[in-house]
Amino acid sequence: MGRYALIASLAMLLAGCVVREQPAPVDTVNPQQPQQPQQPTEPQQPVPTVPTVPTVPTQPGPIEHGGDTSTQPAPRVRHYDWNGAAQPLVGKMLQAAGVNAGSILLVDSVNNRTNGSLNAGEATTALRNALSGNTKFTLVSPQQLAVAKQQLGLSPQDSLGSRSKAMGIARNVSAQYVLYSNATGNVNAPTLQMQLMQVQTGEIVWSGKGAVAQQ
Repeated sequence: MGRYALIASLAMLLAGCVVREQPAPVDTVNPQQPQQPQQPTEPQQPVPTVPTVPTVPTQPGPIEHGGDTSTQPAPRVRHYDWNGAAQPLVGKMLQAAGVNAGSILLVDSVNNRTNGSLNAGEATTALRNALSGNTKFTLVSPQQLAVAKQQLGLSPQDSLGSRSKAMGIARNVSAQYVLYSNATGNVNAPTLQMQLMQVQTGEIVWSGKGAVAQQ
């Protein structure tokens, strides 16, 4: 037992030496710069997103009618039987009482008083043709009428249009009578109205009217 005790004591002594030979680990402290306080991290701003611009669709071009050059139809041109209306009226006028044979007659242009457009110049021509060759009146020629209009400051194309103008022209050309005429009513079926007036007194010596047919 003493032997065992001695061996145990020796073992414990050796163990104590080993323990003393191995120093406890010491943490080495390296001198460091004092740590800077950590800066707060700024929150990142969201990157703005550019909205996508929608694509504009291609606009259609003007509609082209391939090769279609058709135009609006021309307005209808009306033709009238002015001769058929003027001849009987002139015949009645030449037989009217109170008209001195051999007098000078101014034929005023026919005025359009209808509700539409018509060629009154054709009516005036028909009226003068109906009076040509008569033995009761001497007609003022178109040349004399143009000169008289110019002297009164009127254009050669002026159709007078009023009795006062017609009377003024008649006095200028020394005419004793004026034949004043209008186309009145509906343009599709106009009426030719005529008045024979005495220049000196303005009296209406004769008047008449007749329907004008379309041709």
